Amino acid sequence: MEAPIIEVKNLSKLYLLGKTQYNQRLTESITNTIMHPIQAIKGATAKKEEFWALKDISFKVEKGEIVGIIGRNGAGKSTLLKVLSQITFPTEGEVVLRGRVGSLLEVGTGFHPELTGRENIYLNGRILGMKKKEIEDKFKDIVKFAEIDKFLDTPVKRYSSGMYVRLAFAVAAHLDPEILIVDEVLAVGDAQFQKKCLGKMKDVSQEGRTVLFVSHNMAAVSTLCNKGILLDAGKIISEGFVDDIINSYIEKGKETLGERVWKDFNTAPGDDVVRLKSVQIISDGEVTDNVRIDKDVLVEFEFWNKKPGALISSSIHLLDRMGVGVLASSNMRSASLNDDGWFGRQHPVGLFKTSCKIPANFLNEGQYFINVIILTDVMNARLKVDEVVSFTVHDTGEMRKEYAGNWLGVVRPKLEWRTNLMTESEVIQ
Repeated sequence: MEAPIIEVKNLSKLYLLGKTQYNQRLTESITNTIMHPIQAIKGATAKKEEFWALKDISFKVEKGEIVGIIGRNGAGKSTLLKVLSQITFPTEGEVVLRGRVGSLLEVGTGFHPELTGRENIYLNGRILGMKKKEIEDKFKDIVKFAEIDKFLDTPVKRYSSGMYVRLAFAVAAHLDPEILIVDEVLAVGDAQFQKKCLGKMKDVSQEGRTVLFVSHNMAAVSTLCNKGILLDAGKIISEGFVDDIINSYIEKGKETLGERVWKDFNTAPGDDVVRLKSVQIISDGEVTDNVRIDKDVLVEFEFWNKKPGALISSSIHLLDRMGVGVLASSNMRSASLNDDGWFGRQHPVGLFKTSCKIPANFLNEGQYFINVIILTDVMNARLKVDEVVSFTVHDTGEMRKEYAGNWLGVVRPKLEWRTNLMTESEVIQ
């Protein structure tokens, strides 16, 4: 019997918060020191605090499987992929990889910014151990897939994020890795390119290669994958048939009960400027995770501001139960029907409460999740908490008097219809 292409045995990864990471790879250590020199110096004397990003994880992946790795923010998904991609070392345990690995993690990983697209294609191929002739045979397919013909000889540091991702995925998928690892980074691309990427990953698996796919988009995971692994707080909660794992993930999302609260400023999501204190779903005057279809839904959240004069804007993403975006909204004037009053104003130090009202008779029945984003200076994201709360919209039956089936779509607004008699005649010629 053929051995699994990936074996993970009792894998754990420890980070020492506030202290230099001595179990980093050399590349990690050098990069952190260059990018954050003051933090690196302070880290040597900072108080030690342990954080286990992964704890005692074990699983196997067979050749040709497409495995979806899912879980909420902070579950350990990206850390697991970095260990499997050999970007960082495990603290404990062992990873056995029986094949070459092609990885597409955060934007920028694996490319040299000063080199052109052409040069980076050859560089990545050589890193994978391919000969020049092998790379040349794949070169035209990579360029065609990435759609960057005009910018092939431009340094990639001048690429847009979308161009960068297109080239990175094309390189990772076409240079014949036996194992392809793809993180949520595909969300940067447009819808058409995402569809092309999903198709390519299916083709890769049908060629007998293996794919590990991390995404918050459960529809994509369900369509692409045949096996799922659910992570939570650095541990595997369940693994098996992908739709069963997705259902477990969705059920776990119901535990928020329409409210999340962080009482301690220092452990709340955010940074040294803004931190999130609470998020609530309010309907009919009560905090709830169950909403009638004919009632308004108020998404209300509080945040601390520590920077005098900060220009802060708030935003939400609404997702359906499969992680597909339904809508995005912000208190920016151009995105809101009403003038918030605080948008564009300097915020004093203090606690703020902001809210967004989703009108009644707009959403279809089903479960929804909320992402909260807080920005400064319009486009500088200070914090983003994915799927921080969930709620379920329940149908009252009013729109099922004539039609008893399910209404198509994630929205089910009451739209105005009018029919007029234009010509009265027994026979229409």
